Amino acid sequence: MSHEYKFFEDFTVGDTEIEATSSRTVTETDIVMHAMHSGDWMPHHVDAEWCKTQPFKKPIAHGNMSFCIGTGLIAMHSDRNPNLTSYGYNKLRYPIPVFAGDTLTAQSKVIDKRDHPEHKSHGLMTHAETVINQKGETVCYAEHVFYTKRKTPLD
Repeated sequence: MSHEYKFFEDFTVGDTEIEATSSRTVTETDIVMHAMHSGDWMPHHVDAEWCKTQPFKKPIAHGNMSFCIGTGLIAMHSDRNPNLTSYGYNKLRYPIPVFAGDTLTAQSKVIDKRDHPEHKSHGLMTHAETVINQKGETVCYAEHVFYTKRKTPLD
């Protein structure tokens, strides 16, 4: 049984590609492991006593950890379309901090399509990828640009 994967022409701006992923609860261990992997040992993330003197009163997860969790959740729910290749990310934001105990889900929506400036066999498609906590608040927002194969190359 074969799967019919979408091409550039099959996507429409405004389409929701992933309404909601499964969820993932952030742990203190996640935060410490991310500090270890990234080398970011800033006290905001790992020093609970120091954090008590700060506005959030407890350690916050690294913003890029929230981003990584969100992209992982989206990847787990994608159809592994071989016609799409990540081209990069734009407008990455972390509007609200994430704490140990927060539960995250993600969603993805097509927000832009345009011709590739050099490759007539592909277009560029942008998805808004949003990571949301258990309160429905956006904790991470990124615009993911995909290099997307066309069914029919432009002339």
